[in-house]
Amino acid sequence: MKEVQDLVWAYMGNNPRMQGLITRVRLAAVVGIAVWISLAGLIHLLKPVSNGCIMTYMYPTYIPISAPKNVSSAKYGLYLYHEGWRKIDFNQHIKKLNGVPVLFVPGNGGSYKQVRSLAAESDRAYQGGPLEHMFYQEASENLEKGAVDSDLADFPLPSQYTRMLDWFAVDLEGEHSAMDGQILEEHTRYVVYAIHRILDLYEESHNIRIKEGAAFSASLPRNVILVGHSMGGFVARAAIVHPDLRKSAVETVLTLSTPHQSPPLALQPSLGHYYSSVNNQWRKGYGGQTSQSGHHLSDPLLSRVVVVSISGGYNDYQVRSKLESLDDIVPPTHGFTISSTGMKNVWLSMEHQVILWCNQLVVQVSHTLLSLIDPEKGQPVPDVRKRLGIFMKMLHSGISQNFGWLGQSKLPKQSIPIPFLNGKDYSGSQISHTFSCPSHVHWNEDGLERDLYIQTTSVTVLAMDGRRRWLDIEKLIEPGSQTEQAPPSAVLWLDPDDMRGFRFLTISVAPRQTLSGRPPPATSMGVGQFFKTKEGERVFSPWTLVHSMFSQKDFLLEEDHPLGFNLSFSISLGLLPVKLSLKTTGCGIKGSEFPLEDSGEIETSRLCKLRCFPPVALAWDTTSGLHVFPNLYSETLVVDSFPALWTSTQGSEKTVVLLLVDPHCSYKTSMSVSMSASAGRFLLLYFPKITGLAIAVVFFALMQQAYAWELDMPIPSLLSAVEMNLRILLPFLVLGILPILVALFFSLSSSVSVPPFSIFFIVSIICYLFANGAIVVLVLISQLGFSIAAAVHVFIKKWWQAWEGNFSFSFLHWFLNLCTSFLSFKIVRIISLHPLAISSLVAVILVCFVHPALGLFVLLLSHAISCHNALCSFYMTSFHSHSGSKQSVESENGIGASMHFMPKYSGESKLSPLEASMCNSPDSARSFGETQLEIFHHRHGLLILHLLAAIMFVPSMMAWIQRIGAGQNFPWFLDSCLCIGVVLHGMSDSKPQFNFFFPFPDNRGWEIRLSFAYLLAGYVSYLSGLALAPYRVFYPMAAIGVMSFAFRIIQRWSREKGETLHRGRRHSHRH
Repeated sequence: MKEVQDLVWAYMGNNPRMQGLITRVRLAAVVGIAVWISLAGLIHLLKPVSNGCIMTYMYPTYIPISAPKNVSSAKYGLYLYHEGWRKIDFNQHIKKLNGVPVLFVPGNGGSYKQVRSLAAESDRAYQGGPLEHMFYQEASENLEKGAVDSDLADFPLPSQYTRMLDWFAVDLEGEHSAMDGQILEEHTRYVVYAIHRILDLYEESHNIRIKEGAAFSASLPRNVILVGHSMGGFVARAAIVHPDLRKSAVETVLTLSTPHQSPPLALQPSLGHYYSSVNNQWRKGYGGQTSQSGHHLSDPLLSRVVVVSISGGYNDYQVRSKLESLDDIVPPTHGFTISSTGMKNVWLSMEHQVILWCNQLVVQVSHTLLSLIDPEKGQPVPDVRKRLGIFMKMLHSGISQNFGWLGQSKLPKQSIPIPFLNGKDYSGSQISHTFSCPSHVHWNEDGLERDLYIQTTSVTVLAMDGRRRWLDIEKLIEPGSQTEQAPPSAVLWLDPDDMRGFRFLTISVAPRQTLSGRPPPATSMGVGQFFKTKEGERVFSPWTLVHSMFSQKDFLLEEDHPLGFNLSFSISLGLLPVKLSLKTTGCGIKGSEFPLEDSGEIETSRLCKLRCFPPVALAWDTTSGLHVFPNLYSETLVVDSFPALWTSTQGSEKTVVLLLVDPHCSYKTSMSVSMSASAGRFLLLYFPKITGLAIAVVFFALMQQAYAWELDMPIPSLLSAVEMNLRILLPFLVLGILPILVALFFSLSSSVSVPPFSIFFIVSIICYLFANGAIVVLVLISQLGFSIAAAVHVFIKKWWQAWEGNFSFSFLHWFLNLCTSFLSFKIVRIISLHPLAISSLVAVILVCFVHPALGLFVLLLSHAISCHNALCSFYMTSFHSHSGSKQSVESENGIGASMHFMPKYSGESKLSPLEASMCNSPDSARSFGETQLEIFHHRHGLLILHLLAAIMFVPSMMAWIQRIGAGQNFPWFLDSCLCIGVVLHGMSDSKPQFNFFFPFPDNRGWEIRLSFAYLLAGYVSYLSGLALAPYRVFYPMAAIGVMSFAFRIIQRWSREKGETLHRGRRHSHRH
């Protein structure tokens, strides 16, 4: 058997046909992975998203705020919002300002008019007063440890609003701040100015009213509340740590869909650097200054600043929840992050722009900001703990943000937690937060036939047997949308002894009592059941989830099943979204006290849907927290998690879902993994990683080319080099797997948490294969373009040589002679003799004084021209070689005499002296052609690398084009320096023989060669991709350029001194 296996491997290794087939299969596999994921993901991402949001309506008026006379007018603007359809006098309105100032900062490409929804609802909330007290669910039981003190549970929320919110908004001209770090910094400076202008405006209005003798009792605002959307939230944070901002001018920040950790497109080095700088200042700002002896010197700079980040959840394709997290930036004592899917009275995921007008969220945010105002002082509560407590009470629900609460019973026996406003009922009397059952009530066997009422001054709790519950629900409106049936926001704990004789418990909660004494109409219903937890446990293994991609998994839930199902998915729903559908198949109508014939013509399915409460799914994720899926009949369960990242924590690879279904009803449940949704999530989650890995793939391919030159072997094409790196075992192990192990080693050796190994390894390998496939597609497209252009060029040239003596082309001849005379000018000759130096000089000038992308485009043009010329020379040489061989064969056959009347194209071709000398023999022509082909392969590899670099600067260039004519500044110094290094790389390594080597001074025979430099650059790029910081690939790219340029200078100096510092190849004709 072993001999047969050896023969098979020997045959495959020695058979070129078999090797070619394996190569094609390998390349086709990676291309298939990349194309399938891309197409399936784009199809899913382009589908319209149904979010269930209600539109917000308003009557907006925008009042411009003029700049002081001593301040020059800027290109940006500041506006004050007024709600109402009546025309007002702007100056009189500004003089009457007496509310709490709130500044709205729009995001990337946003408008100041986006403030209208928040401002309009804030005005309505102020006019209408606080929400009903039943909305203030007490979330103190679920506050994170260390976030706030326990005494905040009794902190009173206002019973009425005493001061309104004055909404201001900055007009940033719709500039794309997410694409350029310089724009981001300019926006920060203007927001600092706007904050100062708003505070001064209140003081000016106060002084004017005093002069006019108007009564003024309210105190002047000391700070401004900042509300930022998208990049506007980061601009707000950057303004707080700006050195020009007044002390304590901002103490409260609320951000909506804001990327705090890193920019959504982390492609520009200066943008990533600015993000890192601001976040580092925030980390230092919460640390107090101490002396060398350890004594406290001063309070931290940001000790009074509270930050709350609201994310849009899984439907926000532009900014993912991982980026919106405040972890490691703001301590839990000063802020938190919450998803709209787990936000009280919202329970929805929404798109990036929808979060600004989604009425459910806007109303809750408006009441939250109004609740921050101290009724006595008329200003935001100064105490940090109280402000944070208000945010938590108003935004957090009664459901914990983590799954650990299910295993803990926090309430005493026979107690019902009923949340109330500040511990008081409507009449203002003090009451307890938990109510024990009345002493005269006994739960026993006789309770099966009668109801149990627990009445308080504010709510009525009705407990009755489950067989009769459906009669009440029949009178309710059938849930028709996601928002009509609110998910549970309070938890009821009862001991099994309390439920003796009962299997089910129905809770009907109403805000007020009826005159008849009967239970009032229920505003919310609840069903409780005692069951063994193991009965509802379901574990879905990775194999089950992968298999469900191709085959739907069905299972039946018979009546009297557990109320809650604990579904544990071994692979996160953020990576493999699951489509879960529940179809009601029965609801026990025949066995109930209500006879079936009395139902008339009502369909059984409708009766079942009325009787069975809508299923609810609660999903917990370590990154984005709680996700609520109410009215779950057919829904794709997805959480905005970030599994398989370098920074992922243990447990992030899994998702726990609590499925609540009516135990009186039976269901047919179907589960399948959505392939298109999985592909879309893959692209959203791992695009930054794939970007860095794609650069690494090109570096590894260039390493193969440089290594082939160093070994005096033919330079392979970029496609062949990529295929070599995919071969099993050694190349793939060293280039594809070793960087992952290095990343894990760094995590183990540092304080950073180690990611789950299996899923991190598998997903990283898939991303690496995807990056290889994307590069292969890019190489194939570019090669096809160059081949077509070269073939057309050669065809036109040969056609012109055949017809250039024709009289009809005399005018064209004259025009070409005129062009030739133009080319004889001195400056044109200099440019033609030194094209690389001139193009590099132009590129450096554009990089330093205009925009880096333009300089990189000049470098790309130089590469493209060189590739085109080399490929044309290769085609021409091949054509001459083929023509010469054909003429010699025909002359030997006796037909050479007939060829005297045909033009001899080989003698008339306009080749250079070197080309002409090399075309005298077939061997020399073949050598020259191979040389030109190697030059093409070399420059083609540089072109692909620098093309990716230029593409990474395209978003910044688009933002720069938008600002043309509005006053431009020089590019950031960091971007210019790195791009100059890239240009030097293209200039210094423009030919294969420019391969540098730096010998070690102490160790003879050891050298740092270009291939090794490419290997290290590939590793750095790989790790940058794993760290979701693809902009860092510019550092190794620029370093190689500087090393190559330095070697060229050293080489020139050595040549002038008569020394030789050049390692050529054995065959001189290849140079």
